[in-house]
Amino acid sequence: MTAEPSPHTDWRHHGVRVVTSRQLDVNTPQTPGMNRAAAIDAARVGAQRLWAGTVTIHPDAKTGAHHHGSLESVIYVVRGRARMRWGARLEFVAEAEPGDFIFVPPYVPHQEINASTDEPLECVLVRSGGEAVVVALDIEPVEHPDTVHWIDPLHQEPLSGK
Repeated sequence: MTAEPSPHTDWRHHGVRVVTSRQLDVNTPQTPGMNRAAAIDAARVGAQRLWAGTVTIHPDAKTGAHHHGSLESVIYVVRGRARMRWGARLEFVAEAEPGDFIFVPPYVPHQEINASTDEPLECVLVRSGGEAVVVALDIEPVEHPDTVHWIDPLHQEPLSGK
């Protein structure tokens, strides 16, 4: 954990960092089917509690099944259409479009799929730890996953009835 700054902290060298798109680091753990590039992590900017970067999945491609250990992940879809499969046999599926956020809890086996055959899927990824953790899994997926249409508790319609 970072100590509280003193009145003599050198904010020029210990303040805000801007990582430009030309400075993204592709030397980060990769999953077959996608390209990750780190922007914010412990090594680059000293981030202790998060990792952030970009993800590109080529048209009609999918990643291998994997999880990210104890880390929580948030994916923001910038361009394209994301299809997410998850579960012990990747038996659940949901889709997201530009402007949508995807939350992946710790240890959840999942797979990202570009639902488009002709456009890349571009996303921003943020994780709850300063290091990139990717654990590849050997999973035989079900042929027909169940579609999940999740609605958060704040936006669910109240139950009508008795």
